[in-house]
Amino acid sequence: MTEINLSQEFAKEFSDLQRRIEKGDGEAEHLLKLIEKGIAKLIENHESGQKIRKNLWPKYYVNKYGINNLWKLRLDDYWRMIYTIIGEQVRIVAVILEVMNHKEYDKRFGYK
Repeated sequence: MTEINLSQEFAKEFSDLQRRIEKGDGEAEHLLKLIEKGIAKLIENHESGQKIRKNLWPKYYVNKYGINNLWKLRLDDYWRMIYTIIGEQVRIVAVILEVMNHKEYDKRFGYK
C-alpha cells in the first residue's frame, strides 16, 4: 500500500477545489471525484500510471521538485495527474505534483 502526499502547490489547488464544491460548482465536483479515484488507484498500486521517459520530463518539475522519476495517471480523456514516487521498499510515497487538463498537459510537456 502506498502513502499519498500532495505537493504544496497542489494541496492549495485541492483546497480551492473543495471550496468551489461548497459553493455548488459542478465542474469542481466532477474533477474532485476523478482525483479521488486516481488517488485510490495510487494507494493500491503506486505504478498505476505510466512512467514518463526522462528525456520527456519538463525542466519545470526537475527544477521545482528535484525529481528522479515522473509518472502520469490518466484520470479521463481530458485530465491528467502528474506524480513522482519517493521512498524505499518499506515505505513508498506517491507525491501528486499537479492535475491538469489535456491542453495544459500538452503545453507543459511541449507537445503541439
